[in-house]
Amino acid sequence: MNAITPSLAPPKSSDAIRHIHSERKRRAVEQAKRAVFFKGKLDHLNLDRLDDPAEWSKIPVLDKDMLRRMSDAEFYRDFCLLPGEGDSVSEYWRSGGTTGRPLFYPRSHHDLAAAMLGFCRVFHCAGAKAAQRVHCAFPLGIHPAGQMMARAAEKCGMAVLLAGAGTTTPSSLQLELIEKVRPQVWMGMSSYALHLANLADQNGHDLARGSVELVICSAEPISQAKREKIELMWGARVRDSFGMTEAGMMGAEDEQAGGFRIWDDLFYVEVIDPDSRESVPEGKVGALVVTPLFTNNVTPFLRWMSGDLVTCQRGRAGSGPFSIFSLVRHAHRTSGFFKIKGINIGHAEFEDLLFRQRDVNDFKCEAVATPSGDALRVFVEIKRGCNAEAALTQVSNVIRSTFELTPEIVGLELGTLAKEFEASIKAPRLVDRRG
Repeated sequence: MNAITPSLAPPKSSDAIRHIHSERKRRAVEQAKRAVFFKGKLDHLNLDRLDDPAEWSKIPVLDKDMLRRMSDAEFYRDFCLLPGEGDSVSEYWRSGGTTGRPLFYPRSHHDLAAAMLGFCRVFHCAGAKAAQRVHCAFPLGIHPAGQMMARAAEKCGMAVLLAGAGTTTPSSLQLELIEKVRPQVWMGMSSYALHLANLADQNGHDLARGSVELVICSAEPISQAKREKIELMWGARVRDSFGMTEAGMMGAEDEQAGGFRIWDDLFYVEVIDPDSRESVPEGKVGALVVTPLFTNNVTPFLRWMSGDLVTCQRGRAGSGPFSIFSLVRHAHRTSGFFKIKGINIGHAEFEDLLFRQRDVNDFKCEAVATPSGDALRVFVEIKRGCNAEAALTQVSNVIRSTFELTPEIVGLELGTLAKEFEASIKAPRLVDRRG
């Protein structure tokens, strides 16, 4: 039995975190050395010197392409481990992302016990309280976030309505349940929070006057403009959380600092240059690398590079029990873009621009091929009571002045996009139709 076991309460000091890292990093390497995948790749390490960054950096970085090159049979045979004595596989977690072949990671009972702590901390960090009612609108399919967030809320003493996303429970019924059950907390993907708010607005229902005080999101980036729009339409605080299937729920926002408090006692995180693989100075943008310290009983992820570009602050930011943890901020450089007539139109930048137009109820944007060349076609719903002609002209003008490109603007009736987006877990607001 290992001397250190994880705790729901944050560590009391940085020294306590360093002690956890010292013991659990060694165990993480020992776990990896048991796997056929790592055979010969870790033999050069001095296990007694892993606290030395120079020694630790000798461990090769693991990325998605390395796993995707393996067949399913090779992954389970060569990368995964048999659980230790007294443990066994409990469930499987689908790998995240929307591209490439998904993998299904075995999770043991010990993995889940440790992972549950990270999920529970999201609610503690966000200021949720026991006995509050929670409407869970995360997808409840093969991706683990929804089930784990719901279980964690129950473990924290909260009452949970497991609605799932719109693909499970129609959005109109979700709004009806919110009105009937009157939850204080709503949790789901930020794009679905906007979808529900737009649908409510179309139906003349003001969510901002409702019961929800706190919106908890995860699984996709939230820009400041999207955050402000959700807070305005829901009349609630928004708190985001961050995790990955390879590790678990890794951190969350609190009331004090902009960024994710990373659970340093459960995960060892680094920020490196994605090309040179060298460590970058604190505060500089680099690729996030994570080594799970307790959720590696079957899948021995070691220095896993997730593809996230972030900055990391190690010292205390703010006060309170969660200020002991590192603060990670996303650089939001991984989102896509359209290139139209030589002009790059970043998806995140475009979304922010449209979210800030107060007369816009909802929108979608398509890159299309026309006889006269590529074009940007923007479908827009204008809020009830606004001058639609003037609002559409304003949308066209603000896009042209920002991107130096004249868009094709198509006005839609209220509710058109809500019906279109209903079948999607994440609203496809930006789509390239050029084949």
